[in-house]
Amino acid sequence: MGINIKSKQDLEDFKSYITVEKNFSDHTAKAYYADILAYLIWLDETGCEEVNLEKVREYLHHIQIYNYKKTTLARKIASLRTFYKYLHREKKVETNPAVNLISPKRPKSLPKFITMEEIEQILNNINIDTPAGYRNRTILELLWASGMRISELSGLNFGNLNLENNEITVFGKGAKERIILITDRAKTYLQNYINTVRPLVAKDYTLPPVNDESPVFINKTGYRLQPKTVRNVINETVEKIELPKHVTPHMFRHSFATHLIENGADLRVVQELLGHASISNTQIYTHISTQHMKEVYNETHPRA
Repeated sequence: MGINIKSKQDLEDFKSYITVEKNFSDHTAKAYYADILAYLIWLDETGCEEVNLEKVREYLHHIQIYNYKKTTLARKIASLRTFYKYLHREKKVETNPAVNLISPKRPKSLPKFITMEEIEQILNNINIDTPAGYRNRTILELLWASGMRISELSGLNFGNLNLENNEITVFGKGAKERIILITDRAKTYLQNYINTVRPLVAKDYTLPPVNDESPVFINKTGYRLQPKTVRNVINETVEKIELPKHVTPHMFRHSFATHLIENGADLRVVQELLGHASISNTQIYTHISTQHMKEVYNETHPRA
């Protein structure tokens, strides 16, 4: 088995399209690339431009043997749709054979969040006596205060900061720009980090002069801090305090939104702060808030 040479080049061009033009996250881009690679391997020497809807359906029937979860299968269908939409746009195929594919309904699940008490517990158990520790505390303070994605935080440059007004400009999915707000506490940590701690994080390296394009958060060699490091920090802290939850950076974002809704924030405001394209994506947090309210009621009401 092999891959049609022309289709292999189409795959590489598609990779550039989703990473550069569509600005997919590294995780999503890798998943889409792997999905299409597996599809092309299955096609063997058949070119992807020779395929019709029946052939695509045959492939989807073939992968049923792997018993993928509905969410995984839905992503694989989305990968095929995006791939052929790209090929059609580039006039590499006359018709799009994947345009009418129907994704399985994804099971509805509420995003997981952590309570304010648990967040404070995590924050207070980070050792800020070291430069890296203070940097890590600053990062988690920002995630909790702003609801930004970890990829957005990793991508922060000095030109994105407007600390005088407690504002930060971030670039979310699809390179969409938005302004997020931060608390005075988070700003204080960030200012201290920038003014004192940042040069000490990479003390064995000579850092270039700071300009608008310089990364805000760096590792010990002076390069931009990657999201994986933040995940490791959270995992280590949660393990140390024996918190009975698997906590991810994204849960800080979920918690930020949930607590805003619980305290009466307007749904449209939360949508803007999170950078959701659709209000329906934000409405899920009203369900979390209601569910949390029910849990508190059942735990505390004497007749519940």
